[in-house]
Amino acid sequence: MSRLSDHNVIVAKDIIGRYPRPKSAMIPILHLAQEQDGYVSTEAMAHIADLLGVTSAEVYGTATFYEMFKFEPVGRYCINVCTNISCQLLGAWELLEHAEAALGIKSGSTTNDGMFTIEDVECIAACTEAPALQVNYRYRYKVSDGEFDQLVDDLREGRLIDEIPPHGTLARIRQRTPDNWAGTGASAQAEVDAR
Repeated sequence: MSRLSDHNVIVAKDIIGRYPRPKSAMIPILHLAQEQDGYVSTEAMAHIADLLGVTSAEVYGTATFYEMFKFEPVGRYCINVCTNISCQLLGAWELLEHAEAALGIKSGSTTNDGMFTIEDVECIAACTEAPALQVNYRYRYKVSDGEFDQLVDDLREGRLIDEIPPHGTLARIRQRTPDNWAGTGASAQAEVDAR
């Protein structure tokens, strides 16, 4: 879709300033790009590469390693149903089938209104709470078919907007680092260069 907006370039430079090497800021800036557009575009990866002084291939290689980054538009709510062994044994496949039927789409697809994307995913580290799912990486545990239906209804009606932001939003409050903090900015880079 696009490169980082002018505002997000300022935010990116602030993030880069927190690290002794610009390349170390890659994952937070990938999150910033995904927050901007809901996914990480090819143009955004090239822009990130320019900002960090690395190649586009390095940015792409890092981004594709992680499941959390999307490279094409997804729904406002991305629902990840865990289908790994613990969840499987406690009904994950049945939950996924129910979710597909309820939303009228198959796993890996997005509803026509752009509201929901559903995916079956590997372990989300909630094995004792199976079957589990995430909505925009916010957990739901021991989900029944009825609870899934209520979740979808609540999301459609906007009742969970304070709890579950649109896809791509990692946090609602951006971290700030004090200017005089020893681990940031040019003074940290000077320390690294001196070594």
